Amino acid sequence: MTLKLRKWDSAEYLKTEEDMLLYLEACMEEAGDDAAFIAKALGTIARARGMSQLAKDTGLGRESLYKALSGEGNPSFATILKVTHALGFNLHVQGQRKDMHKITKIAQITSADRSR
Repeated sequence: MTLKLRKWDSAEYLKTEEDMLLYLEACMEEAGDDAAFIAKALGTIARARGMSQLAKDTGLGRESLYKALSGEGNPSFATILKVTHALGFNLHVQGQRKDMHKITKIAQITSADRSR
């Protein structure tokens, strides 16, 4: 008897908005400096949601999106922003714990500069 195996496709398991958000958060934590990993994660979410609809929502070509979000492409930051926005995600920056004192100091200086 021969055992049939299929290639794993995470997109098949991303059924809800929460699944997609948690998947992206996990990928961003795991990626480190690997921008291609994050682009591929966005591509996986886009395939789960529907690449044709994402193309319409972003104004980008479907084929271009497949390539850019494959992990092999090199999407511009503008493309990443369009995709995340169209998928309903917001990007935000969070400081690393070791640098939080620096961030607090910068925020205080910026705030003082604005009040002048």
